[in-house]
Amino acid sequence: MKKKMLQFVDLNQETPVKRSTNKRKGDFNEIYNEYITEKASEQSSRCSQCGVPFCQIHCPLSNNIPDWLKLTAEGRLKEAYEISQSTNNMPEVCGRICPQDRLCEGNCVIEQSGHGTVTIGSIEKYINDTAWDKGWVKPVKVNKELKQSIGIIGAGPAGMACAEELRKSGYQVTIYDRYDRPGGLLIYGIPNFKLEKFVVERRTQLLKDSGIKFVQNFEVGKDTSLYGLKEKHDAILIATGVYKAREIDIPGHNLKNIFPAMEFLTASNRKGLGDKVELFDNGTLNAEGKDVVVIGGGDTAMDCVRTSVRQKAKSVKCLYRRDRENMPGSAREVGNAIEEGVEFIWLTSPKSFIGNSKVEAVEVNKMKLGEPDSTGRRRPVIENGSEYKIKADLVIKSLGFDPENLPKLFNADELVVSQWGTIKIDLKTMQTNLDGVFAAGDIVRGASLVVWAIRDGRDAAEQIEKYLKTKTNKEKWTFIHFYNSK
Repeated sequence: MKKKMLQFVDLNQETPVKRSTNKRKGDFNEIYNEYITEKASEQSSRCSQCGVPFCQIHCPLSNNIPDWLKLTAEGRLKEAYEISQSTNNMPEVCGRICPQDRLCEGNCVIEQSGHGTVTIGSIEKYINDTAWDKGWVKPVKVNKELKQSIGIIGAGPAGMACAEELRKSGYQVTIYDRYDRPGGLLIYGIPNFKLEKFVVERRTQLLKDSGIKFVQNFEVGKDTSLYGLKEKHDAILIATGVYKAREIDIPGHNLKNIFPAMEFLTASNRKGLGDKVELFDNGTLNAEGKDVVVIGGGDTAMDCVRTSVRQKAKSVKCLYRRDRENMPGSAREVGNAIEEGVEFIWLTSPKSFIGNSKVEAVEVNKMKLGEPDSTGRRRPVIENGSEYKIKADLVIKSLGFDPENLPKLFNADELVVSQWGTIKIDLKTMQTNLDGVFAAGDIVRGASLVVWAIRDGRDAAEQIEKYLKTKTNKEKWTFIHFYNSK
């Protein structure tokens, strides 16, 4: 039965029911129950169908959100799925992990009017999970196979999105990745309670079924150079992401039991996938029974504190140098962490790590917010004489990520990078200074969101296709010119 839109006046916002705090703390399963069809339809009908869709404008992928909300409200789920996937290569992933409160939902018109946002992310997840369950999601069917091939370095969201788009056009695509499983941060960085691994694995399998080749445990610079790959393919995309953890240079930073976030999360995710993880098994990277201190305020920090809770830590504290309102991470994730027992210590910055061979405590300074910095955010300033100690058996540093030295790593000294180590590209063509070599995702823009990586991958596919078509036309013209001259 068709439902009228603009029901936000009569219907209150309802999010999918969360599992109880005690239950979700005891496992790594996703914390939200699925919408039932009636509720998904009902909540979709709250959309105001506004003339200027700010939800769409503030989505990096420009997803046609009002249309698939309307179709869901009308019970036309297959059409809603078709609209959803037309602009997004991983809608079921984005529905789960996008910080909607900062993007589409945070700019929803009815939220601004005080009625509570349309639950866009949950509905997106419902549409696409239904599509998978009903078998609507199909591999790419190529009408005409092309001989030209593209090598993609990195099996994360940017690389996979680019691969799928190029495959739709009939190109031969091979993805090279240094890890043993495709997915990048989706597999090893994001915990199951936000993104269960089968969601990534079925998407990866879909790409394989589409004819895209994956080469795992392959390191550019070790197994071959960037130039070696370039000789093998007609075009190359660098989509490695950024993995180098930012350090904190304070006294005691070399003590044992202080780890970067990715090392901690990877160990946990590998264990969940059934791998043998020595540092987890011997207790080193296991938070069980420990006083855990996480330093940072982004989404990765939230992943760390919530993972620690599930590993049955004795206590979990999160230190952040600004206040709650200025945290860069999702407000929704902060709220979930607080519900699960995480203690947030706002306006606090580490001064030193204390211990003999291993960390025993973190000495911290209290902070206050001063004048705005160049970004417009108020600068944290130390309060003199405010030092105190926080007990810690395990410290996890979640201070962000920087690019690795790719010119050195890839044996490609000519590859130009920015002052921050990100790859420099022509912003129009997405090509590096090396002919036929493109770059996309975090390795260009710096550590960012999965949804931006997908957008960059799609844009890169478009530019690579233009490049290859131009190259083909030039070769044809050269051949004709040569033939006629004879």
